[in-house]
Amino acid sequence: MPTRNHLTPHNSSAWLHQAIDRIEADYQRSADTHLIPLPLPAFQAAGIDLYLKDESTHPTGSLKHRLARSLFLYALCNGWVREGSTIVEASSGSTAVSEAYFARLLCLPFVAVMPRSTSAEKIALIEFYGGRCHFVDSAGEVYDAARAIAQDTGGHYMDQFTYAERATDWRGNNNIAESMFTQMRRERHPIPRWIVVGAGTGGTSATIGRYVRYQRHATGVCVADPAGSVFGAYHRTGDATLTAPGSRIEGIGRPRVEPSFIRSLVDRMEEIQDQDSIAAMRLLSALLGRRVGPSTGTNFVAMLTLAQEMRARGEQGSILSLLCDAGERYLPTYHDAAWVERTMGDCGAAEQRLQALLA
Repeated sequence: MPTRNHLTPHNSSAWLHQAIDRIEADYQRSADTHLIPLPLPAFQAAGIDLYLKDESTHPTGSLKHRLARSLFLYALCNGWVREGSTIVEASSGSTAVSEAYFARLLCLPFVAVMPRSTSAEKIALIEFYGGRCHFVDSAGEVYDAARAIAQDTGGHYMDQFTYAERATDWRGNNNIAESMFTQMRRERHPIPRWIVVGAGTGGTSATIGRYVRYQRHATGVCVADPAGSVFGAYHRTGDATLTAPGSRIEGIGRPRVEPSFIRSLVDRMEEIQDQDSIAAMRLLSALLGRRVGPSTGTNFVAMLTLAQEMRARGEQGSILSLLCDAGERYLPTYHDAAWVERTMGDCGAAEQRLQALLA
């Protein structure tokens, strides 16, 4: 376990100022993430350009680095986190990795509550940053377990599923939406027709949806939701009491409607089958010459669906999405053919469909 850097204890106000300084200094050391144009000649010839914003280049390797930073600043400025507070989070992996990083930065203990099925690579990363993992049998158990640990330790339950949509300043301030539109300024179609994201908490779709409306852009927000998730049905019906089995695509989809998923900010939902997500993950990995994670595959399916519809209508424009994390975290699982065959079934037919779409 790495040694925690000492954060000088004075009065509570001095500690708070030091903590915020450390997070802001960490942000200043980090460059913005790249926007990658996808080489898809069949769509480019039709005037349709696809892009991925590569969130895997954050210090903790995923989109959740942004969320963790925002959640820590939100909790600090609300007075919920103080010197010595134990930080607790309910997370399937990536958010916990990023929160463990920031907890170590502030010399705070960290506990991640997660299903036992979470990938060993993510567990190892949490522990590398000094965090402790507490396992439960199912995704639905993480909430109560996290609250109980926070109460027992006198700590703070970060609760990404409630606060993700409000912890980030959606008007700008270098959020992911502002970064996307800034990077697109010199592209052929600078104002995207669609931005595609997944939803675990709903925080990213909320931030982008609010920013698009605030800036008065003609951009639609599409959420790519994996099979087994409740968000698609909730978007159709508005019934917040709905539940679902939960997603088999790690990091996105939920068994219950989370408070941070704001239905009115999503213009379209695309419900993606697991085999399509895995097939798209493989195709995109081959296209980029590097492995991507399964949630990026889910996003890619929705991007191709929207691009195909635009091509059929003779519509031109750009489509943006996120490369959520690197595929190396999933080598023993989603990038292992035998594991996929056992867990998801045969993805051959899905690969053929997507190949035909790309052609």
